[in-house]
Amino acid sequence: MTRPSMDELREVCQPASTMQRRNAEHWLARLFLRAVSLRATAVLIRLPVTANQLTGLMIVVGLVAVVPGALAGPWTALACWALVIVYFLLDLCDGEVARWHRQTSVTGVYLDRLGHYVVEAALLASFGLRAGEQALGGWSTVGLLTALLAILVKAETDLVDVARVRSGLTKAEDGAAELRSRRLGGLRRVASVAKVHTWTGALEASLLLLVAAVVDALVGGLTATRFLVGLLFGIAAVMSVLHVVSILSSRRLA
Repeated sequence: MTRPSMDELREVCQPASTMQRRNAEHWLARLFLRAVSLRATAVLIRLPVTANQLTGLMIVVGLVAVVPGALAGPWTALACWALVIVYFLLDLCDGEVARWHRQTSVTGVYLDRLGHYVVEAALLASFGLRAGEQALGGWSTVGLLTALLAILVKAETDLVDVARVRSGLTKAEDGAAELRSRRLGGLRRVASVAKVHTWTGALEASLLLLVAAVVDALVGGLTATRFLVGLLFGIAAVMSVLHVVSILSSRRLA
């Protein structure tokens, strides 16, 4: 097989129609990870590996990251963050490989969504175990509740498509997400600047955990980690309510 140029690969694997969709790209992907993933994809398309197999590997790597996430110390937090970076790169590569080989499928989309649900929930739950020094109850319960709320927020988004399909409608256009209320729209823009809504995601949460673990190592104790777990719980709780309000105040269900 003739090796494609990076421009040829980018045209197929990272088309503008995909990259420019609303909320399609994580900010770290735009910053540098897409450049890394394209180079990895240039190798992967020459190997006997399918897009769905890469998705499966992504899930495995994400679940492995949960183990150091639950253990004390800055080095385990660093390992957790590094594994999450690999998890995210695999998430980018599976789609790029699928587009190159024309392997995009409903099964692939399902596995990808399922993987994000499972991995990101398990990761947040592991932070609670770390904060509670691996003891059940107390902080581990807070971590578990944070995981459940984060899953709820994801489900609220996916249920828009479910509701539309069951009503015989097509997928909502990007512009449908605009809020009817100017006040709510303004509040959402303020929140989007700080990207608070992304803090419970795997990349941001693992990076915040690394920062908290370093602070704890410097000052002693688990104060920073416990503050982070409480903060993530508060964000997930607020988001689970405001996200529903946002959906109902937009034209996504119209």
